Amino acid sequence: MTKNYKFFFILPMLFIGLISCNALKPEKVDTRKVSTNAMERAKKNIEEGRGASINDLIKNRGRTNFEFSSSNPMWRASLEILDFLPLNTVDYSGGMIISDWYTGDNSNESIKISIRFLTNEIRSDSIKVIVHKKKCSGEQNCKVALLSNSKISQELRSSILRKAVEFEKDSKNKKKR
Repeated sequence: MTKNYKFFFILPMLFIGLISCNALKPEKVDTRKVSTNAMERAKKNIEEGRGASINDLIKNRGRTNFEFSSSNPMWRASLEILDFLPLNTVDYSGGMIISDWYTGDNSNESIKISIRFLTNEIRSDSIKVIVHKKKCSGEQNCKVALLSNSKISQELRSSILRKAVEFEKDSKNKKKR
């Protein structure tokens, strides 16, 4: 009985929310400027990023699109420093590298490293390293803790910055030749 009341309470609230943010309000369009050909309209919508084609969905099925920049020394340095870790997400356009949980010698402890790129410049404040530690004491009893300002994150940041400076110097030397 209470499920019916929840449904009748949530549905109107959802409807009111959609109305208040103009989600159900149609966009005014000058019909003289819009083609009557459906294929032309669909093509224009896709070009403007307002639609998706089934071909795009089928073409990328089961695959992930990774974008890398080989010319950015911060990215190259980060990927080289973290080459021992299994990587979960590498998103150049979003400025993120997230590793999967890594277990070293101690099988009860794992770490997960996230790197956020705030700028493409080689500066100490252009990169943020976040380390999570998972400690398990049994099959299902695990605790995850954020290691803020830990020695691991500071060492990773400094080694990434040093490696990025090396890459930057190498690229400048190659340009001079």
